[in-house]
Amino acid sequence: MNRFRVSKFRHTEARPPRREAWISDIRAGTAPSCRNHIKSSCSLIAFNSDRPGVLGIVPLQGQGEDKRRVAHLGCHSDLVTDLDFSPFDDFLLATGSADRTVKLWRLPGPGQALPSAPGVVLGPEDLPVEVLQFHPTSDGILVSAAGTTVKVWDAAKQQPLTELEAHGDLVQSAVWSRDGALVGTACKDKQLRIFDPRTKPQASQSTQAHENSRDSRLAWTGTWEHFVSTGFNQMREHEVKLWDTRFFSSALASLTLDTSLGCLMPLLDPDSGLLVLAGKGKRQLYCYEVVPQQPALSPVTQCVLESVLRGAALVPRQALAVMSCEVLRVLQLSDTAIVPIGYHVPRKAVEFHEDLFPDTAGCVPATDPHSWWAGDNQQVQKVSLNPACRPHPSFTSCLVPPTEPLPDTAQPAVTETPVGDADASLRKPGRLPDTALPTLQNGAAVTDLAWDPFDPHRLAVAGEDARIRLWRVPAEGLEEVLTVPETVLTGHMEKICSLRFHPLAADVLASSSYDLTVRIWDLQAGVDRLKLQGHQDQIFSLAWSPDGQQLATVCKDGRVRVYRPRSGPEPLQEGPGPKGGRGARIVWVCDGRCLLVSGFDSQSERQLLLYEAEALAGGPLAVLGLDVAPSTLLPSYDPDTGLVLLTGKGDTRVFLYELLPESPFFMECNSFTSPDPHKGFVLLPKTECDVREVELMRCLRLRQSSLEPVAFRLPRVRKEFFQDDVFPDTAVSWEPVLSAEAWLQGANGQPWLLSLQPPDMSPVSQAPREAPARRAPSSAQYLEEKSDQQKKEELLNAMVAKLGNREDPLPQDSFEGVDEDEWAKYLAQIIVMGVQVVGRAFARALRQEFAASRAAADARGRAGHRSAAASNLSGLSLQEAQQILNVSKLSPEEIQKNYEHLFKVNDKSVGGSFYLQSKVVRAKERLDEELKIQAQEDREKGQTPHT
Repeated sequence: MNRFRVSKFRHTEARPPRREAWISDIRAGTAPSCRNHIKSSCSLIAFNSDRPGVLGIVPLQGQGEDKRRVAHLGCHSDLVTDLDFSPFDDFLLATGSADRTVKLWRLPGPGQALPSAPGVVLGPEDLPVEVLQFHPTSDGILVSAAGTTVKVWDAAKQQPLTELEAHGDLVQSAVWSRDGALVGTACKDKQLRIFDPRTKPQASQSTQAHENSRDSRLAWTGTWEHFVSTGFNQMREHEVKLWDTRFFSSALASLTLDTSLGCLMPLLDPDSGLLVLAGKGKRQLYCYEVVPQQPALSPVTQCVLESVLRGAALVPRQALAVMSCEVLRVLQLSDTAIVPIGYHVPRKAVEFHEDLFPDTAGCVPATDPHSWWAGDNQQVQKVSLNPACRPHPSFTSCLVPPTEPLPDTAQPAVTETPVGDADASLRKPGRLPDTALPTLQNGAAVTDLAWDPFDPHRLAVAGEDARIRLWRVPAEGLEEVLTVPETVLTGHMEKICSLRFHPLAADVLASSSYDLTVRIWDLQAGVDRLKLQGHQDQIFSLAWSPDGQQLATVCKDGRVRVYRPRSGPEPLQEGPGPKGGRGARIVWVCDGRCLLVSGFDSQSERQLLLYEAEALAGGPLAVLGLDVAPSTLLPSYDPDTGLVLLTGKGDTRVFLYELLPESPFFMECNSFTSPDPHKGFVLLPKTECDVREVELMRCLRLRQSSLEPVAFRLPRVRKEFFQDDVFPDTAVSWEPVLSAEAWLQGANGQPWLLSLQPPDMSPVSQAPREAPARRAPSSAQYLEEKSDQQKKEELLNAMVAKLGNREDPLPQDSFEGVDEDEWAKYLAQIIVMGVQVVGRAFARALRQEFAASRAAADARGRAGHRSAAASNLSGLSLQEAQQILNVSKLSPEEIQKNYEHLFKVNDKSVGGSFYLQSKVVRAKERLDEELKIQAQEDREKGQTPHT
């Protein structure tokens, strides 16, 4: 009987509205993302603007000028890849971005300002977030896809409930079934997968969807059994298929459209079964009725658009003009306008037609995340669309509480929350307006600048005209162009190189110049009080000692000098500096006991040199080669942790080392890599760090068109306690200890110290110790007859054996029953004392390896130099990396196979350690780099790349 069913939608008309109903004068984005670029709730429309990371926000319904008033919300510092409104709260918006985060925003109602920061931040992920969707029955659950990973999030707890099994390639679509029980995914590996996330993370069913891997999308119908997929066939024609999850081997029905480069966006209304197919970059909308019972995709109507389509979205059914028999409304996003297109059934327009408008899901969630995860399958209560039955109960999500309306109803400027670990540490993050910005007109090219640490509104600017200008910046920021500085300091004869404020004394500034002098200025008097001499060439950098009594410089003449400015103009001592004649920088480290110099050697390799401050003449204590790059490394040192950040202008990598005044001197930590080059990188005061998240350092990274924070955090388990072992009392760097006059007359002082411990947190050193998880037998019985050296050697041998032979037991397997604290203690001792232990165990092997590497480099010429540079960069030699992954020849397949095995068996969840996993990862990176070097060598010789 259904075979001869007559559709009630067969005469449906698509009616583009009158032009005055358009939302015009917008600037939509044309980024290459395959998502819809526009979404709608019953109250608001959000769409991608032409500025990456910025969404346009406009009311769905409005009167007069309000209808055309578009506000802009800066969500991310990179492209917004997907967005979704909550099905229950019209003003709750979720955004995913190429900056790898998901954010939840409370959008304003009438009289309210746009938010300056998100209410919830999820992530960051390892890769850009591609897909995002709210749960259809529970408030606070989302599904997201990033790379090959799909996660189900509990937004209230800001953590994933589950992570679905890794897909074979990029996940292109992830959607909830109508009842919220299943998740369907489409992947670039051409597979469709169905998951029951509450039961298991593995796919319950999978099948091949389309023959072409490009841009596959999913949309679920009104039942849990059926959904629609769009994609391409081998002829690159658009395909649409109807699937039944109970019979997943082949599609129930399919149709083929035209050939097009743009992706096909399926917009499916589950209540009516109407499916609109919107091709990005096209001028047509195709409407079909999905009839699973026949099964069929029955054509309804086709609409020709006036402009090219950039994105499309369905308006929720509660917002339809039901008395005009509008059964569907599509919002078309073009370059300059949002055009609503209504689909109307020709009926008598003064009555409510129940057959056209069945009851639809209301806006009150059926369950909360905890209950849903525990197995609650309650469905959202349905409501009638008949205007006589309204209004319906409303709902406001507690995920992001609403704010009180502001008395000023003017729309705020565009705001933007930066990428990475962005939070409220930047007090007012946001995008600057497009209008001309007020500036400081210095009058000469700027060579350096420095903020006064004791006066946050005073900025010292050095110029090529040999003058230093002191500017007074208003507390509320610049509101007009400043052309007259507060003070101008004159005295240098040539352009100025660098500026450094005194760390303890107010109004004391040091400057270096191309006239080969360093001058110490009294800013109160506006004159230089001291002049240091003895340099034979350009002064690259200068630095005050932590106690403010000494000043160190590094010069182009290849010398490092230390002065006591109040004792005389000549250097107190000096020693050999970097051999390269290019830029260098200097900073005091290790509580003022040592000096760190970054520079170049004679072969243009960037290197670090560590000196004992009291013995410069003896040369550096240690020298560490990093890489070959043109930019000068700029060091930023944190005296509380002994960590130094090193990066250069135009770099994408930030090196991180812990410095020690004794061997091994340099201990490498995980580096930070950015997707694009930065123009500058600066360390913020310690008080800007979020100690609750064990944030050791917070920096600002200057990009081409934005300024973003970057946080360095230490993974800790018991974050409810203040980690007093990594947060000692820090210096109060914003209050002076001495006046300029007192310091010039010979007075000294020490900075005051401030505890970073929040009042509601207890130190971890006083936390009760947790009972060990395993106690059979006692570690004392196992270790009591062995010396400390034997214990260290056994642990080290176990680790090396595991890395070299996949059949050997894990290191921790040899210590079954050992107290976790004891295990951590001995492992930490091995890591810290690694140089001594490894030196005794492998000194001869390392010498042989070095000789072999050197001989191989000489034999291979340019490839050998590249390989040696790769070894320096990674910190691993080729032979060492091969031993770790247990590969005898450079076979990509064998490398990948062994890498995956060793990384898995050393996972923390199965008793492994991050230390061993990091060794495996670094070995894999080193071997991958060697494969690239060999391929390049083969190309240069005109040969086919080999393995």
